[in-house]
Formats: sequence, C-alpha cells, structure tokens
Amino acid sequence: MAGDTAITDSADLQSSLVTPFIYIAYLTIAIAIVFVLVFVLKNLFSSGSSLKSTLIGLGAFLAVVVISYVLASGEEVAMRDGEVLSASASRWVEAGIYMFYILALIAIGAMVFSGVKKLAK
Repeated sequence: MAGDTAITDSADLQSSLVTPFIYIAYLTIAIAIVFVLVFVLKNLFSSGSSLKSTLIGLGAFLAVVVISYVLASGEEVAMRDGEVLSASASRWVEAGIYMFYILALIAIGAMVFSGVKKLAK
C-alpha cells in the first residue's frame, strides 16, 4: 500500500484505491434508505391513526411553506462575485428564512406551553 502523499499526488492511485470505497459507501447508503422507506411506509399504512396524524403534520408543514412563500418578495440580488441571483431563487431563499422563523416560533411556543402545563399540575 502507498502512503497518504502518494495517494494525494497520483490520480491513478486515487481511482484504484479510493473509488471502490466510494461506490461501497453509495451502495450502503442506498440500501439503508430503501430499508428506512420500506419500514416507514409499512408502519405508516398499518395503522389508520398514524396515517391520519402523519397527513395532518404534512398538511401543516405545507401550510407553513405556502405562507412563507406568499410572505416572501423575490427581487434580483447582485452577489459579491458579480453574478445575479434570480428573483425566483431570491424568493425561495427568503421563504426558507421565513419558514425557519415560523417553525422556530412554533417549537418555542410548544416548549413554553408544555412547561406551563407541567407547572399547572
């Protein structure tokens, strides 16, 4: 086996030694994703109540996305490197920031509500 400097200096060594490990990593993560999706969908459809609560949560998240997108105003922005960010991309970035703020407020509100509820008991 070659040392680290030989690997970083030679593209042939990189492709012969590192590339197979990258493909093994891709295969491993693909298998993990397939197993996760299969078991999530299996458990989701096995119970009607879990499907209902999942759809309610998904609908609430989509509502936050829509509200954030409506609040965002897309304007072309000149970036530091001289390129221009399109109005559409700018609107999606701003919508993402609004989504973060809304979801953070919801999370903080849920923690405060939970703490007050525990104190009331």
